[in-house]
Amino acid sequence: MLIAIARRSTSLRTLLAVALVTLAGLAFAANEINAKVESALALESRPEADRERDRNRRPLETLNFFGLKDDMRVLELIPGAGWYTRVLAPVLADTGQLYVAIGTGRIEKNLLNQPGFEQVELLGTTDNLRRPEGSRFYTVDDFDFDVSGLDMVLTFRNLHNFDAESRAKINSQVFKSLKSGGLYGVVDHTMRHMEPANYENRRRIDPVLVIKEMLDQGFELVDYTDLHYRADDELKYEVGRRSVSGNTDRFTLLFRKP
Repeated sequence: MLIAIARRSTSLRTLLAVALVTLAGLAFAANEINAKVESALALESRPEADRERDRNRRPLETLNFFGLKDDMRVLELIPGAGWYTRVLAPVLADTGQLYVAIGTGRIEKNLLNQPGFEQVELLGTTDNLRRPEGSRFYTVDDFDFDVSGLDMVLTFRNLHNFDAESRAKINSQVFKSLKSGGLYGVVDHTMRHMEPANYENRRRIDPVLVIKEMLDQGFELVDYTDLHYRADDELKYEVGRRSVSGNTDRFTLLFRKP
């Protein structure tokens, strides 16, 4: 009996040791990505205007929620002026790969030719982006990212800019480009659920609609976070208004390709 108890005790100590080593490894990995993100945020080359938005955009917490790792192959969609590109590129430079696609004109001209961004790969999908005369939405023609096996795709405050058909084309190509188990992270300005379109909500989108459209493409909803919840955004004013700009309520959703 004593031998059996001793054996069980040894087994428990072994399991505990393995668990502690595993937890330590996870903590180290988290610290590693945290350190790299914080280092990217601290780079002297970052514009002061970018730094001023750090508190509002909470990039470290957001990227941790999405599960970013420094060895991932990541595609950033519609990077705009490159606010997140400036963070992602240094984090992925050593062991990962950053791709950018759709609406990349500004960073191609002003950022990708700067030191530290040589490894960012530009996918040739910009020419198919346009906004028809009289429309408040952008549209895209049929296209292909022409890349596969991605670990992650990210887009920040962009889906609201496209009509439903174009969102479907983009999300379909994201699904195609991701590996099984690949992640799709989305942040966007919140629109009141099922509210009819009007001038004030033209740069917002219903998160329930976004979830439905993702499920229709075959994605699984993994999680959501209230990192960018703003109780004082009444969801009734255009996001560019002085009373709202920089303080919009934004939904943050994570999807996965099965």
